[in-house]
Amino acid sequence: MTKINTEISKRGDEIKQIYFDYLDKHINEVVAGIAFSFKEINQIADDLAISHTHLTDTIQKETGNHPCHFYDLKIIDKAKEMIVNTDYSIAEIARILTYDPSNFSKFFKKFTGLTPGNYRKENT
Repeated sequence: MTKINTEISKRGDEIKQIYFDYLDKHINEVVAGIAFSFKEINQIADDLAISHTHLTDTIQKETGNHPCHFYDLKIIDKAKEMIVNTDYSIAEIARILTYDPSNFSKFFKKFTGLTPGNYRKENT
């Protein structure tokens, strides 16, 4: 691997890590009520001072998946954590995560194969 390719690879990995860290922070801000909605990928790219295309291409190249895939997975991880570790109703968790409760259940089941209620029953 040439020095230039090594530098490009390092930068791609750096962008990926910055993006993942940003998602964690942003999702926690939504849950805490600091941010009132989830940002779009283009807004995140702006916050990271890179173009939407560069962010998308870099994450896709580094991971094989679109940035939205990881955004969704991290939201699901936060939902799982809240379902298992809080007494909030599923509807409350959905609202905290800025989802309509029925859409949240469909979204959750798409990624986990379980409804949020069944996930809670199996994991508490």
